[in-house]
Amino acid sequence: MAGPALAEVLMSQTILPMHANPRGELSAGQLLKWIDTAACLAAEKHAGVSCVTASVDDIQFEEVVRVGQVISIKAKVTRAFSTSMEISIKVTVQDMFTGVEKLVSAAFSTFVAKPVGKEKVQLKPVTLLTGQDHVEHNLASERRKVRLQHEQTFSNLMKESDKLDDPHCDEEEGRVSTRATSVQSIELVLPPHANHHGNTFGGQIMAWMETVATISASRLCGRYSLLKSVDMFKFRGPSTVGDRLVFNAIVNNTFQTCVEVGVRVEAFNCQEWTKGRGRHINSAFLIYNAIDEKEELVTFPRIKSISKDDFRRYRGAIARRRIRLGRKYVTSHKEESPLCVHWDVSNQVALSDDNVEALRKLAAKTGWVVTSAVEKIKIYTLEEHSVVSVWVEKHVERSAHWAYLHLSDFTKRPLWDPHYTSCKIVDWVNEDDQIYYITCPVMNGDKPRDLLLLVSRREPLRDNTAYTVALRSVLLPSVPPSPMYVRGEIICAGFLIHPIDGSTCTVSYFHQMSSSILPYFAGNIGGWSKSIEETAASCIKFLERADDDHSLISIL
Repeated sequence: MAGPALAEVLMSQTILPMHANPRGELSAGQLLKWIDTAACLAAEKHAGVSCVTASVDDIQFEEVVRVGQVISIKAKVTRAFSTSMEISIKVTVQDMFTGVEKLVSAAFSTFVAKPVGKEKVQLKPVTLLTGQDHVEHNLASERRKVRLQHEQTFSNLMKESDKLDDPHCDEEEGRVSTRATSVQSIELVLPPHANHHGNTFGGQIMAWMETVATISASRLCGRYSLLKSVDMFKFRGPSTVGDRLVFNAIVNNTFQTCVEVGVRVEAFNCQEWTKGRGRHINSAFLIYNAIDEKEELVTFPRIKSISKDDFRRYRGAIARRRIRLGRKYVTSHKEESPLCVHWDVSNQVALSDDNVEALRKLAAKTGWVVTSAVEKIKIYTLEEHSVVSVWVEKHVERSAHWAYLHLSDFTKRPLWDPHYTSCKIVDWVNEDDQIYYITCPVMNGDKPRDLLLLVSRREPLRDNTAYTVALRSVLLPSVPPSPMYVRGEIICAGFLIHPIDGSTCTVSYFHQMSSSILPYFAGNIGGWSKSIEETAASCIKFLERADDDHSLISIL
């Protein structure tokens, strides 16, 4: 009987001192070995033939595992294509004394079935039995599209990076060169390092790569670094027993409390070794944190580009970060607990003030990174733990007060924002606070979404401060969720409008993402859509051409 059990493997391991790093915690390299082994066994269980690792991406490390604890690794084929399969890997840890189980890591890998002789492989489809099986099966197709588009998307983002500020010219104090983070290591592939196909075990290569990457990251901060996530392990070719593998690692860029390290692996047989010409067999990009004596995250120094190669790696890290952020919503299916506040008339002043204060706090955060720059528009992103925020900055040839009046009236928003189908006031609280019911268009074949938003606006109390238009979702018994729509949620968003002079201003739109909103932004953040730039350009056009209500409609 075919079913998920045929394409699923469960591995359990007790963490012994031999598996631990210097901190007494499970070594990330050891975990990568086990992950690759479990994924390979699941792939071969489904295919019925030998399989090899093509790539491993989107590995997230959520929880520390210590000596004496037990981990369980569940590897499952989510979808089979013609000759390749996507494997979902979930690692959990259980404390044997308390019985409490926590998520350690989630990952996705791609395996390719090896043909037997000249016979062509045609993989059978995975049998779907549960609702979650169907969800993961559909998402696997989306993830595959992102992987196939990765090279082209990365190339396009690197071309766009020419429009961003050049770090060569940035003389900001405190920036450091990455020269001292360069690490090289050489390994001789012996029989214990080979898999059952006779090639070097992919998990062993990943473990060696993690070792040199950890050294590189630690050199930058002077502390032992902890692997946070893996952007991608891409296997370009095999190596065999007797090969010499040369690993080169270096820090590419830093983003506040995390650092990206790039690792390149070349293989040499005896003849290639004497001639100095090897084969590029693997590349990976690993993201690290570091903690201080108080167990708090360390802020990494910013990077100074000295050579053209430094500059290329600096820009490449920004592009990969953008792709990584953009694909968050297709790499996992995560439902969030509702964070809407209940609208309370007796407490409306505090709720409104909290709405405004949350927006100002979001704008004041440090660590924003420029990801796009097009004429009058710049887009920044901020990643904090699992939360992604976007800041869209626009230069507008209109006064700040003009922009404030037009942007704070949400009944006009569908005139320029294609993400809004309709906006109507359902509760006029006072002159500065209104509650709007908003409908949105269909995205990705789902039902259309609707929103219930508190919009709070504030004029500046003194010169040179910003006009504020803050918004967040609220719950109102008179407007319950409709079966025709999926109720979306905005945690924190809004406009801050700063005057430049009497006739120009800067309009900044901030948005803290939720799972219900991220699909509207993810394609743009990831580099395979221009919807944010197009919406921002439409907003500028709306503000600069508007003279009165009649002309607002006529520009459409």
